[in-house]
Amino acid sequence: MSAKYIQLANQLRSLIEQNLESGAAYRLPTETALCQTYHVSRQTVRKALSVLEAEHLIKKRQGSGSYAVGNLRRDGASQIAILVHSNTEYIYPRLLADLCGTLQKHGFSWTVYVTENQIAREREILAFLLENRDNPVRGIVSEGCKTSFPTPNHDLYSRLAQSGIPILFFRGSYQNLPDFPFVKDPDCEGGYALGQHLVSLGHQAIGGIFRTDDAQCVEQRTGLLLALRDAQLLSCEDGICGFDTYQLTALRKEQDTGFLSGFLDRQLKNMTAIVCCDDEIAYWLMKELTRRKVSVPDDVSVVCFDCSYLGDLSSVPITSYTQAEHDIGTAAAESILKLISGKTITPKRLPWQLVMKRSAGSPPA
Repeated sequence: MSAKYIQLANQLRSLIEQNLESGAAYRLPTETALCQTYHVSRQTVRKALSVLEAEHLIKKRQGSGSYAVGNLRRDGASQIAILVHSNTEYIYPRLLADLCGTLQKHGFSWTVYVTENQIAREREILAFLLENRDNPVRGIVSEGCKTSFPTPNHDLYSRLAQSGIPILFFRGSYQNLPDFPFVKDPDCEGGYALGQHLVSLGHQAIGGIFRTDDAQCVEQRTGLLLALRDAQLLSCEDGICGFDTYQLTALRKEQDTGFLSGFLDRQLKNMTAIVCCDDEIAYWLMKELTRRKVSVPDDVSVVCFDCSYLGDLSSVPITSYTQAEHDIGTAAAESILKLISGKTITPKRLPWQLVMKRSAGSPPA
């Protein structure tokens, strides 16, 4: 008769195999529960789990437990590749904590790759993932680079998908990869809602500043223009200006606010309200307005997208349009897990909510 730990390993192997077909995450019972269920000692349980771990049928996570390869391939691949523009800027720590925390609960590990919103860097990462046979990834979650343009990296994304690796875009997607699933915000609707909000406050001269190489911001700008159209205020369109990744990088690394200063030089005298693509830009814009001794909201109202700590650090707390906390990171993780398990998902746009603070103020006189 086989040793007790071999018998237990065989029983647990059968239990694991029952879960392989579902693709659902499966966490083995605790060591204590296994002892009680199978009437064996803790030493027997640990030896059986060691056998299964050596066979790549389970993965142990300190403080979390043992996870069956019901959510892993038999080659042991449990790794998710996460491609983001940054892992340090204001919004990413929260987003990555939600995304990675959800993956960990389901027994997956991950590696974060930083693209700095550079197409060439994205291509290097995708080529590495395609060629890395020794440690294959199980899925890819990607924040695309310069998503307002078609990507020249569509060939690598397509080859990765054809090799059986599910790919999910979040916060933006590429127009020349229309069949790839995504999770993002309803940015056009958000731009429209912010424009409507300012019009309801009585503003007739509304400007805005948006990133030109980011699909999210292009949709936000479109929504704002639609709101101006419906309010018969399209004459404001010259007050809607743009900046690119190069200028944003200079702002972050060198505090170079030149593009914001130029925007105010050209447009401030013509505006009573400004819509910013996110609260990082709104934060720096408020600094420029303070330097010019322009009062917010008495002289000009400022509103934005997102709702991070920067909105409260500003000299005047900033009214913003945002998602519920934890939405997009959690939704991205849940969506890639569904794709890995063989399920189809529909493109998902998360709802916005208006967070009223002092920067919008009252209707102008």
